[in-house]
Amino acid sequence: MHQLSLTDYFVFIAYFLIISFYGWFIYTKKKSAQNNSTDYFLAEGTLTWWAIGASLIASNISAEQFIGMSGSGFKMGLAIASYEWIAAITLIIVAVFFMPVYLNNGIYTMPQFLEKRYGKSIALIMAIFWMFLYIVINLTTILYLGALAINSITGFSIYVCMILLALFALFITLGGMKVIGYTDVIQVVFLIFGGLVTTYIALNLVAEKTGTSGVVNGFSNLLQHAPDHFHMVFKKENPNFMDLPGLTVLLGGMWIANFSYWGCNQYITQRALGADLQTARRGILFAAFLKLLMPIIVVLPGIAAYVLYQNGSFANEMTVNGQLVVDKAYPTLLNLLPIGLKGLAFAALTAAVVASLAGKTNSISTIFSLDIYKKYINKDASEKQLISVGKIVIIFSLIIAVIIAPLLGIDKQGGFQVIQEYTGFISPGILALFLLGMFWKKTTNKAAIFGALASLAFSVFLKFIPQYIDLSFLSTLGFAKANAEGIYEIPFLDRMGFVFLFCIIGMILISLLSSDEKQQEQLNINKQQFKVDKLFFIGSAIVIILLVLLYTIFW
Repeated sequence: MHQLSLTDYFVFIAYFLIISFYGWFIYTKKKSAQNNSTDYFLAEGTLTWWAIGASLIASNISAEQFIGMSGSGFKMGLAIASYEWIAAITLIIVAVFFMPVYLNNGIYTMPQFLEKRYGKSIALIMAIFWMFLYIVINLTTILYLGALAINSITGFSIYVCMILLALFALFITLGGMKVIGYTDVIQVVFLIFGGLVTTYIALNLVAEKTGTSGVVNGFSNLLQHAPDHFHMVFKKENPNFMDLPGLTVLLGGMWIANFSYWGCNQYITQRALGADLQTARRGILFAAFLKLLMPIIVVLPGIAAYVLYQNGSFANEMTVNGQLVVDKAYPTLLNLLPIGLKGLAFAALTAAVVASLAGKTNSISTIFSLDIYKKYINKDASEKQLISVGKIVIIFSLIIAVIIAPLLGIDKQGGFQVIQEYTGFISPGILALFLLGMFWKKTTNKAAIFGALASLAFSVFLKFIPQYIDLSFLSTLGFAKANAEGIYEIPFLDRMGFVFLFCIIGMILISLLSSDEKQQEQLNINKQQFKVDKLFFIGSAIVIILLVLLYTIFW
């Protein structure tokens, strides 16, 4: 039944009012931020560790996780959780090695890092590229998948859902990073609690199918009726090998995707760039703990939907024109929730989408205002002008996303995995730029430009070359698998690994051959800044031990 009851609407309105009034309270309390661009864009020195950690997760978890990752859970099982669990370790490494470099060198944006390390040309290229990527890929995907999910619950038109989501996000984003950061704390509470309620109901439904009750029995039934959905590392014969190619998840491309996302991404790192190092590290560690929890919220419901579907449920709800659509798993479960809880789950989904939209648009406005407008359009811009320009960019970016999202065929391409693959066309080069820029002083500007351009070019080459060249020889090494037409393709995570190595080798060779090139200002890096306090060390050890246990149990 695609509608909410009056009680559900009351629950959702309560969520909306709590977020709105708290956001307004933060805005009025910190109104001085409206006259300081650094404070407005970064909330410099005011976000606590728990606000940073909550904001990281709220900005990260969106429709692509709730809808796309649940759909992947339906299709391939717990293995998709590697994106979340590997991210937990990645966050710890970013906190130890990346954040000190950024904070000790006064880095506020990712293009600023590139300019300081390599020069203005590569910084401008990447600033424009990041804005294009954030608007055309990320904003549109978040908006459209979120609207699809809300449409399935409320019955409202997808266009109406997109406009309402954009307006809600706009209301929060215009208040600046402080409002986003602190409202994200509430968003995460709704996100996690509402998500857990959905998982609880889903597991209970599975238990009821066997005449029992309770989440423990429900989870036991998942293990019993879908044992193939509880393997973290796929063998080559697994039909989902192309999405998660065996040990590459633990030793290859998965790390490139995570380091690029969590360590070199304005949208994410911006949450911690306005804090001191200890606060930033503790906030990131808090986010790592929350990451361990995410598969319970976004993957288990997908597996539960799979078991229910196999037992004859959801035959109509999960098919479109006779075809199974795995991304309908989570919305289908939401429609089964009882009155009141359905409103809570609806609020959780909305919180995830709105928080991600707010974070993304804030990053777009920060990059444009500080890295393009201030440096190339109006070098004498006042603080007030920068903030005004940033707000205008926020409005226009959301308008553009609403207009073009329905034209991109996002619903026909699939969800989470497609987003990961196409983001992976450029992430290897970006990671190569940052790693060599931080930790190898000889890296030159020419090498950086090569890395940025070669990543896209080589990714496209490896994507389409199997149509013309037989790559079956890679199959024996585990780096290729035949598709339905008998063409041997390279799994996209392996492809990312090859592209990353190609970029690193190429950048090193170019740097050595152009060693006489005038060097940019070197970053301030010393070994002492990588030391961590005792509390961070203990927390990190707990995260790593838990992950070792999880992979050991579900190998």
